[in-house]
Amino acid sequence: MDSPPPARARISIIGAGPGGLTCARILRRHGIAATVYDRDTDADSRNQGGSLDLHEDDGQLALREAGLLEEFFALARCEGQETRRLDRAGRLLAHHLPDEGATDSPEIDRGQLRDLLLRSLAGGTVQWGRALVSVSGPADGPRTLTFTDGTTVETDLVIGADGAFSRVRAAVSPATPRYTGVGFLEAWFDDIERAHPEVSALVGNGSLHAADGERGLFAQRNSGGHLRVYFMRRVPVDWADATGLRLEDTGGVRAQLLGEYAHWSPRLLRLITDNDGAYVDRPLFALPAPHTWRHSPGVTLLGDAAHLMPPLGVGVNLAMLDACELALALAHSPTIDDAVQRYETSMIPRSGHFAQLLEGGAEHLLSVPGFDDVQRSGPTQR
Repeated sequence: MDSPPPARARISIIGAGPGGLTCARILRRHGIAATVYDRDTDADSRNQGGSLDLHEDDGQLALREAGLLEEFFALARCEGQETRRLDRAGRLLAHHLPDEGATDSPEIDRGQLRDLLLRSLAGGTVQWGRALVSVSGPADGPRTLTFTDGTTVETDLVIGADGAFSRVRAAVSPATPRYTGVGFLEAWFDDIERAHPEVSALVGNGSLHAADGERGLFAQRNSGGHLRVYFMRRVPVDWADATGLRLEDTGGVRAQLLGEYAHWSPRLLRLITDNDGAYVDRPLFALPAPHTWRHSPGVTLLGDAAHLMPPLGVGVNLAMLDACELALALAHSPTIDDAVQRYETSMIPRSGHFAQLLEGGAEHLLSVPGFDDVQRSGPTQR
């Protein structure tokens, strides 16, 4: 089958995260229609997670192409660029305060970013409650999408923006994510200023990171008086079952953490003892680095579906840059196949470079910084 021109093609994006929605938005600005399919029942069916820092040369660049940069800055928290690094005794090792007016990497809640992108799309662009089962059909297209509700869709281009455990990935690659050996336990605080003033003062306006070589924690401001904290530990992927714990047993999980962090400062232990609600287990997975695949007409990947890496500040930014470059390639290429080849020629080497740099990076989150690491974290201000 001849590859169709993008303006007349049926384009299907799987996944309504930042990458998929950014791609749909930029395509729309260039007069190209796409349909986004997402497994969530609606836009509000689950919490979208914590805060994101969007960088000038990737995430913000994509929002500029999407025509949404001004609206982003109306929501973004530039003060959230503040970072603190402590040791397990609670001693301040490094404190970076952003320059006044700095916009290098302001923070925005993931949910706010998603809502911003959703509002920019025409009604009906996103089809909710459509969980993909598989991609089938001949290599030269068209492809057939099969969903869990038994429906099928024929399409000229499938864009896998469906995250770590992508269903689209299998159409181009046998690769599967592997557990890194490090897991996060997420907890949160509400009404941080009034209900938890000591924790508020400890974390500041941005984020706090502490580690002792075996375990660590990362606390981060969100908007609306919320704060999330991630306890980072070297544990088996099934650690909860192995210890007989149920994650709904907040008191039991808290006791487990207090035992593991027993030698940490009482100030830092407040992040374990005072948080609100149950814990959420988030084991870290990564794809082999670099992850490559042979070009396949009518199917491509972006974001975590293409290059799942440890959470070291590049994931969403790369996903949005991928989305931007793919959308622009489709807008300026004569056929779908030409556009996908042009996009993959740029994206695969770039993502492979970052993936190799960050390989084993989950361990870095637990490491005790040396002098050079502290110096790079920013000027110490007390």
